[in-house]
Amino acid sequence: MTRPSDLIRPEILALSAYHVPPAAGMIKLDAMENPYGLPPALAAELAEQLRAAPINRYPDPSGAIVRSRLAATMGVPEGVDVLLGNGSDELIQLIALAVAKPGAVILGVEPSFVMYRMIATFCGLRYVGVPLREDFSLDLDATLAAIETHRPALTFLAYPNNPTGNRFDQAEVAHIVAAAPGLVVVDEAYHAFATDSFMPRLPDYPNLLVMRTLSKLGLAGLRLGFLAGAPQWLGEIDKLRLPYNINVLTQTAVAFALDHVSVFDAQAAALRVERGALRDGLSALPGVTAYPSEANFILARVPDAPKTHAALRGAGILIKNLHGAHPLLNHCLRFTVGTPDENRRVLDVLPSCL
Repeated sequence: MTRPSDLIRPEILALSAYHVPPAAGMIKLDAMENPYGLPPALAAELAEQLRAAPINRYPDPSGAIVRSRLAATMGVPEGVDVLLGNGSDELIQLIALAVAKPGAVILGVEPSFVMYRMIATFCGLRYVGVPLREDFSLDLDATLAAIETHRPALTFLAYPNNPTGNRFDQAEVAHIVAAAPGLVVVDEAYHAFATDSFMPRLPDYPNLLVMRTLSKLGLAGLRLGFLAGAPQWLGEIDKLRLPYNINVLTQTAVAFALDHVSVFDAQAAALRVERGALRDGLSALPGVTAYPSEANFILARVPDAPKTHAALRGAGILIKNLHGAHPLLNHCLRFTVGTPDENRRVLDVLPSCL
């Protein structure tokens, strides 16, 4: 009898699936979601639009209306194209597949978004991870040396970085883009919470792509990411996109949401304020180091991360335990910024969990 091990590639057999823990009944602060929903009046208006959506028909294959509104709303420069993905994950996979020549290398920094390495494995590419410094800043010399040695076809830089929350030095990122022989993807998943973006610089770098998602802005359930870059690159990557990858309900809802983007901008502004309050509260606790963040979460180091994570879960609060994910993340926990009430609950309960 044929077994999976007879057919499946050994590197796939060695992987563990991406795990999402159950969160029913919990204060959910583990996945960098916006805790605020649509205001009731907008939710009712959206419901009417979804009711009228032609679900008996295939969606617009390129999502032309959504692409146009994203370009206008997100400050995409003139002459730069937009490609839609079913979340950023699909876009990462499409780009990796496009450059997956024999021997090709994907380069990233570590710790960073785990899907860069996982998708490299999915696509049969070699992944090279360059460790960050102890303060989670870029080790520019080591990164440039790795680029010179491995000549990566594709380099990923999260800006700000997940799971550390910091935004790398702008000039150092620009140096890496200029030095890279292949494509560089600057992943701006947390752009709504950051103070800088490479979107305006796309015309300056022919090998630069900027990737964003609407998930952190408040539309995680719609699963929409987009890639911005020169048309000649996106035209090739688009060949790997499966037909109708963005369904009609998502296209309808995103187009509606972008017409009301000021609502989400206001929510992001409120979360930036709460981020500061949460970090101050965490930093005031003995034995806790809370790191600077330009995302919608705070990375904190505690004396015993597994113990604290389990105790918070027992108190009905779900956060992310990063202990064991990378040596630089020993005894680190990641706290998504929630509502004021949720953040107060964390700070009230946490001292007894340390």
